[in-house]
Amino acid sequence: MKKIFLIILFFVALDAGFSQTKIPTLKNYITDYTKTLNSAQLYSIENELKAFDDSTSNQIVVLMITSLNNYPIEKFTYEVATKNKIGSKKHNNGVLLFIAKEDKKMRIEVGYGLEGALPDALASSIIRNEIAPYFKSGDFFNGILNGVFAIESAIKGEYTADDSGGEEGGWNYISFIIFIIIFILSARRRGRGGGGMIYVGGLGGGRSSFGGGFSSGGFSGGGGSFGGGGASGGW
Repeated sequence: MKKIFLIILFFVALDAGFSQTKIPTLKNYITDYTKTLNSAQLYSIENELKAFDDSTSNQIVVLMITSLNNYPIEKFTYEVATKNKIGSKKHNNGVLLFIAKEDKKMRIEVGYGLEGALPDALASSIIRNEIAPYFKSGDFFNGILNGVFAIESAIKGEYTADDSGGEEGGWNYISFIIFIIIFILSARRRGRGGGGMIYVGGLGGGRSSFGGGFSSGGFSGGGGSFGGGGASGGW
Protein backbone atom coordinates (compact mmCIF):
# COMPACT_ATOMS: atom_id res chain seq x y z
CA MET A 1 0.00 0.00 0.00
CA LYS A 2 2.86 2.36 0.85
CA LYS A 3 4.48 1.73 -2.55
CA ILE A 4 1.22 2.46 -4.34
CA PHE A 5 0.85 5.70 -2.38
CA LEU A 6 4.39 6.77 -3.29
CA ILE A 7 3.78 6.01 -6.97
CA ILE A 8 0.57 8.07 -6.95
CA LEU A 9 2.38 10.90 -5.13
CA PHE A 10 5.16 10.82 -7.74
CA PHE A 11 2.77 11.19 -10.68
CA VAL A 12 0.81 13.94 -8.89
CA ALA A 13 4.07 15.83 -8.35
CA LEU A 14 5.09 15.23 -11.97
CA ASP A 15 1.78 16.55 -13.27
CA ALA A 16 2.04 19.56 -10.97
CA GLY A 17 5.47 20.31 -12.41
CA PHE A 18 4.13 20.16 -15.96
CA SER A 19 1.17 22.35 -15.09
CA GLN A 20 3.54 25.17 -14.07
CA THR A 21 4.69 25.57 -17.67
CA LYS A 22 2.88 28.56 -19.09
CA ILE A 23 0.97 28.11 -22.34
CA PRO A 24 1.24 31.47 -24.11
CA THR A 25 -1.57 33.41 -25.73
CA LEU A 26 -0.35 34.32 -29.20
CA LYS A 27 -1.13 37.74 -30.66
CA ASN A 28 0.91 37.50 -33.86
CA TYR A 29 1.54 34.93 -36.57
CA ILE A 30 5.13 34.66 -35.37
CA THR A 31 6.26 35.03 -31.76
CA ASP A 32 9.95 34.84 -30.86
CA TYR A 33 10.52 34.81 -27.10
CA THR A 34 14.26 34.20 -27.63
CA LYS A 35 14.91 37.52 -29.41
CA THR A 36 16.80 35.62 -32.10
CA LEU A 37 15.07 37.33 -35.03
CA ASN A 38 15.38 41.05 -35.67
CA SER A 39 12.51 43.40 -36.44
CA ALA A 40 12.82 43.18 -40.23
CA GLN A 41 12.91 39.38 -40.12
CA LEU A 42 9.83 39.19 -37.89
CA TYR A 43 8.07 41.67 -40.16
CA SER A 44 8.88 39.58 -43.25
CA ILE A 45 7.62 36.29 -41.82
CA GLU A 46 4.56 37.88 -40.20
CA ASN A 47 3.45 39.44 -43.48
CA GLU A 48 4.00 36.18 -45.38
CA LEU A 49 1.86 34.23 -42.91
CA LYS A 50 -0.88 36.84 -42.84
CA ALA A 51 -0.99 36.99 -46.65
CA PHE A 52 -1.32 33.19 -46.78
CA ASP A 53 -4.14 33.29 -44.23
CA ASP A 54 -5.94 36.06 -46.12
CA SER A 55 -5.68 34.29 -49.47
CA THR A 56 -6.37 30.69 -48.40
CA SER A 57 -7.95 30.88 -44.88
CA ASN A 58 -5.27 28.40 -43.71
CA GLN A 59 -3.48 29.66 -40.61
CA ILE A 60 0.20 28.90 -40.01
CA VAL A 61 1.61 30.19 -36.73
CA VAL A 62 5.25 30.14 -35.60
CA LEU A 63 6.40 30.09 -31.98
CA MET A 64 10.00 30.01 -30.75
CA ILE A 65 10.92 29.75 -27.07
CA THR A 66 14.18 29.17 -25.23
CA SER A 67 13.45 25.81 -23.60
CA LEU A 68 10.65 23.40 -22.74
CA ASN A 69 12.30 22.62 -19.39
CA ASN A 70 11.60 18.90 -19.90
CA TYR A 71 7.93 19.51 -20.73
CA PRO A 72 6.85 17.00 -23.45
CA ILE A 73 6.99 18.76 -26.80
CA GLU A 74 3.90 16.98 -28.20
CA LYS A 75 1.86 17.97 -25.15
CA PHE A 76 3.09 21.57 -25.27
CA THR A 77 2.39 22.15 -28.96
CA TYR A 78 -1.03 20.55 -28.74
CA GLU A 79 -1.94 22.80 -25.81
CA VAL A 80 -0.60 25.93 -27.56
CA ALA A 81 -2.47 25.15 -30.79
CA THR A 82 -5.68 24.29 -28.93
CA LYS A 83 -5.57 27.27 -26.57
CA ASN A 84 -5.03 29.70 -29.44
CA LYS A 85 -7.58 27.97 -31.71
CA ILE A 86 -5.34 28.11 -34.77
CA GLY A 87 -7.33 27.58 -37.98
CA SER A 88 -11.03 27.99 -38.63
CA LYS A 89 -13.72 26.16 -36.69
CA LYS A 90 -15.31 24.98 -39.93
CA HIS A 91 -12.17 23.61 -41.60
CA ASN A 92 -9.73 23.02 -38.68
CA ASN A 93 -7.02 24.23 -41.05
CA GLY A 94 -4.31 25.38 -38.65
CA VAL A 95 -0.61 24.57 -38.34
CA LEU A 96 1.83 25.42 -35.56
CA LEU A 97 5.56 25.48 -36.29
CA PHE A 98 7.24 25.33 -32.89
CA ILE A 99 10.94 25.70 -32.01
CA ALA A 100 12.63 25.24 -28.62
CA LYS A 101 15.99 26.84 -29.40
CA GLU A 102 18.23 25.67 -26.56
CA ASP A 103 16.69 22.19 -26.58
CA LYS A 104 17.34 21.96 -30.35
CA LYS A 105 13.86 20.54 -30.79
CA MET A 106 11.00 21.49 -33.08
CA ARG A 107 7.58 20.25 -34.07
CA ILE A 108 4.96 20.84 -36.73
CA GLU A 109 1.51 20.46 -35.15
CA VAL A 110 -1.22 19.91 -37.74
CA GLY A 111 -4.95 20.59 -37.41
CA TYR A 112 -7.56 17.93 -38.19
CA GLY A 113 -8.49 19.47 -41.51
CA LEU A 114 -4.95 19.49 -42.91
CA GLU A 115 -3.82 16.00 -41.87
CA GLY A 116 -4.50 14.79 -45.42
CA ALA A 117 -2.45 17.54 -47.09
CA LEU A 118 0.25 17.53 -44.42
CA PRO A 119 0.53 13.96 -43.03
CA ASP A 120 3.07 13.04 -40.37
CA ALA A 121 5.65 11.72 -42.86
CA LEU A 122 5.55 14.91 -44.92
CA ALA A 123 5.81 17.09 -41.82
CA SER A 124 8.84 15.04 -40.75
CA SER A 125 10.42 15.51 -44.19
CA ILE A 126 9.97 19.28 -43.97
CA ILE A 127 11.68 19.34 -40.58
CA ARG A 128 14.62 17.22 -41.75
CA ASN A 129 15.16 18.62 -45.23
CA GLU A 130 13.87 22.19 -45.21
CA ILE A 131 14.44 23.52 -41.69
CA ALA A 132 17.11 21.54 -39.83
CA PRO A 133 19.97 22.24 -42.30
CA TYR A 134 19.61 25.98 -41.69
CA PHE A 135 19.25 25.63 -37.92
CA LYS A 136 22.43 23.55 -37.78
CA SER A 137 24.34 26.51 -39.21
CA GLY A 138 22.60 28.98 -36.87
CA ASP A 139 20.44 30.53 -39.60
CA PHE A 140 17.06 30.59 -37.87
CA PHE A 141 15.47 33.18 -40.14
CA ASN A 142 15.99 31.23 -43.35
CA GLY A 143 15.18 27.97 -41.59
CA ILE A 144 11.82 29.27 -40.40
CA LEU A 145 11.01 30.98 -43.69
CA ASN A 146 11.99 27.90 -45.67
CA GLY A 147 9.80 25.78 -43.40
CA VAL A 148 6.89 28.16 -43.86
CA PHE A 149 7.23 28.02 -47.64
CA ALA A 150 7.32 24.20 -47.54
CA ILE A 151 4.25 23.99 -45.29
CA GLU A 152 2.38 26.37 -47.58
CA SER A 153 3.35 24.28 -50.59
CA ALA A 154 2.20 21.09 -48.86
CA ILE A 155 -1.16 22.63 -48.02
CA LYS A 156 -1.55 23.63 -51.69
CA GLY A 157 -0.53 20.12 -52.77
CA GLU A 158 2.72 21.29 -54.34
CA TYR A 159 5.30 19.85 -51.93
CA THR A 160 6.61 16.31 -52.06
CA ALA A 161 9.02 14.66 -49.65
CA ASP A 162 12.63 14.63 -50.79
CA ASP A 163 15.10 12.76 -48.60
CA SER A 164 18.05 13.96 -50.64
CA GLY A 165 18.29 17.10 -48.54
CA GLY A 166 15.70 19.47 -49.96
CA GLU A 167 16.22 22.58 -52.08
CA GLU A 168 18.13 24.62 -49.57
CA GLY A 169 20.06 26.72 -52.08
CA GLY A 170 17.01 27.78 -54.08
CA TRP A 171 14.94 28.68 -51.06
CA ASN A 172 17.89 30.50 -49.49
CA TYR A 173 18.16 32.81 -52.53
CA ILE A 174 14.41 33.50 -52.58
CA SER A 175 14.17 34.17 -48.85
CA PHE A 176 17.23 36.47 -49.03
CA ILE A 177 15.60 38.58 -51.76
CA ILE A 178 12.33 38.75 -49.79
CA PHE A 179 14.25 39.80 -46.68
CA ILE A 180 16.06 42.63 -48.53
CA ILE A 181 12.82 43.95 -50.06
CA ILE A 182 10.95 43.89 -46.74
CA PHE A 183 13.88 45.51 -44.96
CA ILE A 184 14.04 48.39 -47.48
CA LEU A 185 10.28 48.97 -47.35
CA SER A 186 10.33 48.90 -43.56
CA ALA A 187 13.23 51.38 -43.43
CA ARG A 188 11.44 53.76 -45.81
CA ARG A 189 8.26 53.55 -43.75
CA ARG A 190 10.18 54.37 -40.56
CA GLY A 191 11.86 57.26 -42.36
CA ARG A 192 8.44 58.73 -43.13
CA GLY A 193 7.53 58.61 -39.45
CA GLY A 194 5.43 55.46 -39.70
CA GLY A 195 7.09 53.72 -36.79
CA GLY A 196 8.74 50.32 -36.65
CA MET A 197 8.16 46.96 -35.06
CA ILE A 198 8.92 46.77 -31.36
CA TYR A 199 9.69 43.43 -29.79
CA VAL A 200 9.69 42.83 -26.05
CA GLY A 201 9.64 39.16 -25.20
CA GLY A 202 10.26 36.38 -22.72
CA LEU A 203 8.02 33.39 -22.10
CA GLY A 204 6.35 33.73 -18.73
CA GLY A 205 6.62 37.48 -18.32
CA GLY A 206 7.12 39.25 -21.61
CA ARG A 207 4.93 40.18 -24.49
CA SER A 208 5.21 40.75 -28.20
CA SER A 209 3.89 43.95 -29.73
CA PHE A 210 4.21 46.02 -32.87
CA GLY A 211 4.52 49.73 -33.49
CA GLY A 212 2.42 51.88 -35.78
CA GLY A 213 4.29 50.91 -38.93
CA PHE A 214 3.34 47.25 -38.74
CA SER A 215 0.51 46.48 -41.15
CA SER A 216 -0.40 42.94 -40.09
CA GLY A 217 -3.16 43.62 -37.60
CA GLY A 218 -2.12 40.61 -35.54
CA PHE A 219 -3.23 37.01 -35.31
CA SER A 220 -6.60 35.80 -34.10
CA GLY A 221 -7.52 32.11 -34.01
CA GLY A 222 -10.73 30.99 -35.64
CA GLY A 223 -11.66 28.01 -33.46
CA GLY A 224 -9.60 25.26 -35.11
CA SER A 225 -9.19 21.84 -33.51
CA PHE A 226 -6.18 19.50 -33.27
CA GLY A 227 -5.82 15.79 -32.70
CA GLY A 228 -2.09 15.32 -32.24
CA GLY A 229 -1.16 15.04 -35.92
CA GLY A 230 2.25 16.23 -37.02
CA ALA A 231 5.91 15.43 -36.47
CA SER A 232 8.77 16.28 -34.13
CA GLY A 233 12.49 16.55 -34.84
CA GLY A 234 15.71 18.31 -34.00
CA TRP A 235 18.99 19.59 -35.37
